[in-house]
Amino acid sequence: MRTFDLTPLYRTAIGFDRLAKMLNDGQRSENEISYPPYNIELVDENAYKIVMAIAGFQLNELEIETEHQTLRVTGRKTKKEQETTFLHRGIGNRDFEHKFQLADHVKVTGANLENGLLSIDLVREIPEALKPRKIEIATQVQPSSTLLEQKAA
Repeated sequence: MRTFDLTPLYRTAIGFDRLAKMLNDGQRSENEISYPPYNIELVDENAYKIVMAIAGFQLNELEIETEHQTLRVTGRKTKKEQETTFLHRGIGNRDFEHKFQLADHVKVTGANLENGLLSIDLVREIPEALKPRKIEIATQVQPSSTLLEQKAA
């Protein structure tokens, strides 16, 4: 794959630096190893779930953190005192750090570790000011002279 240098965009586009950073990060993430494997599920119209297969990790070896619309999941294995001799090693049991770029107004609501699967619940909470709203159309008000004629009759 061909890579592009986006630094000229930083110099000439004022206010679009976030877009340039997203393009740059997206380009970089294609080359990264996708360990551990994960799914992103659409649970509801505004609810999502990330499920990561992290076999062998314990709760105290995991860290989930959000900062500036980035969700970072980190796993650091504690070193064992006794070395294990493997005849075949097929289970990936190494440290990892995975970053997910969150869209505007997406918040992490919880996380759960069960049977080697880490589930992270996300919800999109759109502020009331940004939600579409209906505007009522008023009917035409009768002129005051017409009202006086109706009262006299």
